[in-house]
Amino acid sequence: MTAKIGVITFPGTLDDVDALRAARLAGAEPVELWHADADLKGVDAVVIPGGFSYGDYLRTGAISALAPVMRSVIDAAGKGMPVLGICNGFQVLTESGLLPGALTRNEGLHFVCRDLHLKVENSDTAWTSSLSAGQEILIPSKHGEGRFQAAPDTIRELEEEGRVVFRYVENPNGSINDIAGVCSADGRVVGLMPHPEHAVEALTGPSLDGLELFLSAVSTIGA
Repeated sequence: MTAKIGVITFPGTLDDVDALRAARLAGAEPVELWHADADLKGVDAVVIPGGFSYGDYLRTGAISALAPVMRSVIDAAGKGMPVLGICNGFQVLTESGLLPGALTRNEGLHFVCRDLHLKVENSDTAWTSSLSAGQEILIPSKHGEGRFQAAPDTIRELEEEGRVVFRYVENPNGSINDIAGVCSADGRVVGLMPHPEHAVEALTGPSLDGLELFLSAVSTIGA
């Protein structure tokens, strides 16, 4: 049976079409999900893509975290459904409580838009099983509020439990411990600031490394 990966669209979402294409290229059936609809349409995994949902008003991801679809995502994640939050999607995941920490204004207050090398720290998550720990991947990044912050006890917990999934080789935004992505305790929910959906085709991406996250999800669902 073909895996079904849903991609949520909020007002201000920019990268939903790219995430749907990445899911298709990974061999999954891409399914469009709407922020105001609580129905997840029987999907096996969910991607919360990047953009500027609700214009980043209040705080990035704060309003989207209250959307009807997110109540369903939170329930599904609690039952083990794989969820990936990319950039603004990562911000939504922290605001909804599915991931710890917060994403704040970049160091120096500059918008970062360039290809970045990431080191894979954890290859045992639902979204990184086709990668290897210690591997470096090249992924585009574009964000103004991607500086990962958390209380010292939370950072220590993430590090000790191996829940830092990706780390910047060259930190572009001042994130604590060069953290580019983290996961939930069960490894099913992953958030990262760079954009794997923009590194899935040779014509447009700096690499094909981003496709591995979607291939990992398909493999996880099949298992």
